[in-house]
Amino acid sequence: MLILGIESSCDETAAAMVEDGVRVRSSVVASQHELHRTYRGVVPEIASRAHLERILPVIHEAAREAGCELRDLDAVAAGIRPGLIGSLLVGTSAAKGLAWALDRPFLGVDHVEAHLFAGLLESTPPPWPALGLVVSGGHTSLFHWSGGRLRRLGRTIDDAAGEAFDKAAAMLGIPHPGGPGLERMAHGGDAAAVRLPRAMLGRESLDFSFSGLKTAFRLAVLAAGDAGDPAADVVAVGSTLANSTKSDLAASFERTVVETIVAKCVRALELAEQAGNPFRSLVLGGGVVANTSLRQAMLALADEADLEARLPPPRWCLDNAAMIAAAAHARAVDGDQDDLAIPAEPLSAWS
Repeated sequence: MLILGIESSCDETAAAMVEDGVRVRSSVVASQHELHRTYRGVVPEIASRAHLERILPVIHEAAREAGCELRDLDAVAAGIRPGLIGSLLVGTSAAKGLAWALDRPFLGVDHVEAHLFAGLLESTPPPWPALGLVVSGGHTSLFHWSGGRLRRLGRTIDDAAGEAFDKAAAMLGIPHPGGPGLERMAHGGDAAAVRLPRAMLGRESLDFSFSGLKTAFRLAVLAAGDAGDPAADVVAVGSTLANSTKSDLAASFERTVVETIVAKCVRALELAEQAGNPFRSLVLGGGVVANTSLRQAMLALADEADLEARLPPPRWCLDNAAMIAAAAHARAVDGDQDDLAIPAEPLSAWS
């Protein structure tokens, strides 16, 4: 079964052809980083206009790379939530129009769920149940995944890990996209230079919180710059710090986020073991999973806990349409489809 996936939830215009849910025949992504860099973040109006300009060329390029025609498709899928509503409308409208014109089923996909399917692309299914972890710009969530069913175990109650990375990067004057820049800055830094808080939220809580960490990091940047006023412009202060100081701050922040995520995963594994239903694998997805320190830590955890690990390569960690098509596959095989009236929504079903 050949499915076209379309993704336009934020600032990536993407289309991909995926066969049987795992074989990626093409994946095309048009990034907008250069359009938003000046603003240190994504501007919704600019993003939606750029999607309009790029969506059709990206779809046609995906078909060309896959060596097929659009009429060869068995179904069309699109990420319908969560995301910037103007951006989502571009991708969902294009997918619905194409499905209608070709008389093919349309399937709407939740972007958060799709990130987990990225870990299964070009791979064999893991043994179930799996502990699923999504770490992205807008979501940090833990799931119990039995293959056909997801059950959320924990989520962020404020800032997601990716959002925290971007905000910390901005405080150091690192241009958009901040997360990868902060990782590069952290390389060679002393991760023990600054002690930052790790929010655990109770003995058995599997939820995440990074807003306190962000505030503590802001104060650490101001202190490093000898700024006596806590209301000082942190970006102005952070931008003037020596690179060695920036590296230490970035490394300390990265270590804190990674250790917090690992601690929550360990807690989830322990609770499942106590309940008599232990996890057999670990599946990760989301843009922050491209972070080298997090990948190494999660692989070490999987090895220690004797779990099979499914970590997508970096190209499938970032927003892409292959994961959208993969997430739609099981439903399409069962003959399921969505009404073309299904709306795009800014929030995930897991928000």
